Amino acid sequence: MRRKDFEIKFYESILKECPNFVNVLISLGDSYTRKGFYQEGLAVDRKLAELKPDDPFVHYNLACSLSLLDCPQEALKELKRAVLIGYEEFSYMLRDPDLEKVRELTEFKIFFSKLNKLRK
Repeated sequence: MRRKDFEIKFYESILKECPNFVNVLISLGDSYTRKGFYQEGLAVDRKLAELKPDDPFVHYNLACSLSLLDCPQEALKELKRAVLIGYEEFSYMLRDPDLEKVRELTEFKIFFSKLNKLRK
């Protein structure tokens, strides 16, 4: 069994016993995404957003999952939420391949322009 397959099985087995184990959910979501299991990753990210509604990185990852599944408008909404609650790695947003579809939106360009003005 390949490493990622093993990791996924391992994390899933832990979650059967402790379904709200946040650190395991984060690792599982990452493993799903790296394997290209975007729907599964999205489900994990949605659960994490319920468990940690004020975590900017959780909402950033949720935005990435939505973008990968061709839901850029919903992804932008989550990205805005992530920034509102503290996400500050703005330069990474511009190069993160997961957010490619979001960056194509005119609304993203306007949003990012406003962020840049606020930081000055």
